[in-house]
Amino acid sequence: MNKIGLIIGREFNERVRKKSFIITTILMPVLMIALMAAPALIMSFSQGDEKQIGVIDASNLIGDRLQSDETMHFEQLDMSLEEARRARTDLFAILYIAPDILDNPKGVQLYANSSTSLTLEAGICGQIEEVLEEEKLKRYDITNLQEILDEISTSVSMQTFRNDKSQETTNEAQSSIVATAIGYILAFVLYMFLLIYGSMVMQSVIEEKNNRVLEVMVSSVKPFDLMMGKILGVGSVAVLQVIIWGVLILGMGTLVVPHLMPDEVMASATAIEQGAAIEGADLDPEMLQAIAAMTDTGYLMKIFVSMILFVFGGFLLYAAMFAAVGSAVDNVQDASQLQTPITLPIILGLLMMLAVINDPTSKLAFWFSVIPFTSPIVMMARIPYDIPTWEIVLSLVVLYASFVALVWFAAKIYRVGIFMYGKKPTLKELWKWMRYN
Repeated sequence: MNKIGLIIGREFNERVRKKSFIITTILMPVLMIALMAAPALIMSFSQGDEKQIGVIDASNLIGDRLQSDETMHFEQLDMSLEEARRARTDLFAILYIAPDILDNPKGVQLYANSSTSLTLEAGICGQIEEVLEEEKLKRYDITNLQEILDEISTSVSMQTFRNDKSQETTNEAQSSIVATAIGYILAFVLYMFLLIYGSMVMQSVIEEKNNRVLEVMVSSVKPFDLMMGKILGVGSVAVLQVIIWGVLILGMGTLVVPHLMPDEVMASATAIEQGAAIEGADLDPEMLQAIAAMTDTGYLMKIFVSMILFVFGGFLLYAAMFAAVGSAVDNVQDASQLQTPITLPIILGLLMMLAVINDPTSKLAFWFSVIPFTSPIVMMARIPYDIPTWEIVLSLVVLYASFVALVWFAAKIYRVGIFMYGKKPTLKELWKWMRYN
């Protein structure tokens, strides 16, 4: 154990003292926020140039009521469709509306002089649909119809409570939007950790094997102890990073956020956390539940304790396989083929996470959060929905038990592979190595 401790300390210190670790630890939360905001920013800055669209309205119902915006500018044309198609090639497109459009909604044609986009076509169809609906409503001859529609238009905000959690005491508020956002972020972080830190173990083994360092080290330490020390050392770096993020977020939630928010908002957030209904019409329940989650120390502690356990367990499972692959090859290029079966379950877990957040209590969600190769990612997507504790415990037990079983096979590959040079083994040969006594 002393030798394993030395290896763990060496691997830990080597990575923690690097500037890249400090920079990554600080910038990763910023990058995660940027990734979440990127789609909205891309959409806002990718509107494209304004498209000039000529309109020929044979029905005399729609043309004058089409609204131009920053993406489309409508110009009414007083000519036939054939003349416009030949003479107005300077326009982006010619929009033709048939005379019987009210009874034949398919009587709309767009003649574009270059490629169009789905967004542009949907925008044109949406405006035409609104005009046609207004015209059809006029047939009912209702006075002040628009004013009536505006008056009866109602937006409903619903508060959700966990009735199965606390019937005798206060109700427990739950926000599906907040849980979905947190689950998505946590699952994506697990995905990045498994790939980045798992590959880090593999690259470290390959580098030491090429430098012949392993041959010196195995003269004084067993190959199994060497592999375990390397795995646990790199894993401790990942856990440290999660702990740092957890401390920062807990500090922000308990010390900073309450002082930044108005007293009325914090009072309402505290009330909704305790199960009270919101009385102020100008307060958004989802926003208040998000603030309540950010300032709930118990909730945040549960999230980060689970995060540490699944990061460490998932890393141990995959790092053992990455270490075995790294020992079996001489360079990263040769490792690409052998690591494909390892990375596929990680990608599958991320894909399943997208389906699981639609129904976190389904049988599909349960089983993929128990299967050890996908459980770290899928379970972290489910935990914000406050699933039963026994499911989390079961997932952790299966995950760590699977690591114990898998590390035994990985060690057999490792002890043979670190002495093999100049040949990339096949999967069949790796299977033979695992069967050696």
